[in-house]
Amino acid sequence: MPDLAVLIFIITYLGVALGRIPGLMLDRTGIALLGAIAMIASGAVPLTAAMAAIDLPTIILLYALMVLSAQLRLGGFYTWVIRRTTGILGRPRLFLLASMLAAALLSALLANDIVCLAFTPVLCLVLLKKGLNPLPFLLGLAAASNIGSAATIIGNPQNMLIGQVGGLHFGSFLIWCGPPALIALAGAYFILCRIYQGRFAMAPAPQAIEQTAEWPEFDRWQSSKGLLAMLVLVGLFFTPIPRELSAITVAGILLCSRKMHSRRIMELVDWHLLTMFCALFIVVHGIASRNIPGLLMEAMSQHGLTITNLFALTGISALLSNLVSNVPAAMLLVQFLDPRVPEQWYVLALSSTFAGNLVIIGSIANLIVIEQAREFKIEISFKEHARAGIPITLFSLLVLVLLLYSEAVTR
Repeated sequence: MPDLAVLIFIITYLGVALGRIPGLMLDRTGIALLGAIAMIASGAVPLTAAMAAIDLPTIILLYALMVLSAQLRLGGFYTWVIRRTTGILGRPRLFLLASMLAAALLSALLANDIVCLAFTPVLCLVLLKKGLNPLPFLLGLAAASNIGSAATIIGNPQNMLIGQVGGLHFGSFLIWCGPPALIALAGAYFILCRIYQGRFAMAPAPQAIEQTAEWPEFDRWQSSKGLLAMLVLVGLFFTPIPRELSAITVAGILLCSRKMHSRRIMELVDWHLLTMFCALFIVVHGIASRNIPGLLMEAMSQHGLTITNLFALTGISALLSNLVSNVPAAMLLVQFLDPRVPEQWYVLALSSTFAGNLVIIGSIANLIVIEQAREFKIEISFKEHARAGIPITLFSLLVLVLLLYSEAVTR
């Protein structure tokens, strides 16, 4: 029943892109899960095939990093990072630079969605208390976390998938993707400074700021334990040991604590994101098993758009990432990449991640920042995000295109 599989896929991906289905109280996770259930219940994807379609190493890696992030969050590390920079709040540009650098670095090591989830409430709190306009800083957090996450295999969910499926080496990935990510980050900072010139201190109406009183204070031991685990894990990523095995082992060690209850750590795992990932694997398998994506690629190739052309791949990835978000886009495109050509995988990782800054639905990190800021009555409209997101994305993609051009010339 290929027609039914296609219909389920289209409805699911449209729902994920829009974030809702009219008349139903469903979010993106619910929509993806409903799509997976429909694939299985209709017989489009047999249950055994659905289980096999889920890339377990990617799920395990993402889960383990969430445990590590929870350790740092409960240890007050994220709160400490933001509050340590409050001394420069009187110099908004410098504070923006410091917060973006911190977000980018941590996103490269802990996954951008997790960093945005941890940083947004604390950032809102200190900005509102100081009376600063939170918009440039929150947009800077989202942009920096997206760009910084592009530098490593573990920086975001789509990179984890790309790294696992492509069998990419952690160090080689960093060497290829790190420099353009760094240049794109610098460009994003200067673009935000230009857009909000003279408006850093233009705060909105007074807000309720009591909402983060429950955030844990800095615990030197617990934070140090989390940071040590992170350093050990990064070191293990340079060894032949499978990344998911290294990550889950380190996560298991962190759960063995005499002072921090495992339930508190587990409560901070983003089960919604993990569920959406598993569901999307099944939905994509539903049409991949019928070679529908392959047929679409053949149709595109007849018009000169081949996935093996790195410039075309950049454009296709950027467009698709903003139609359905970068994680689902990567799931669709990885099946067409050649494992013998690592540059294809690097380009997909960079282009899909950079494109996530274009509009709100481009990445889950954007949605996390916007939804959490709303709890503080800070509204980031589609237009406001696009004013910064469009030039940041265009600059980032230009950096990638120039890199590809320079490599093509030197060959």
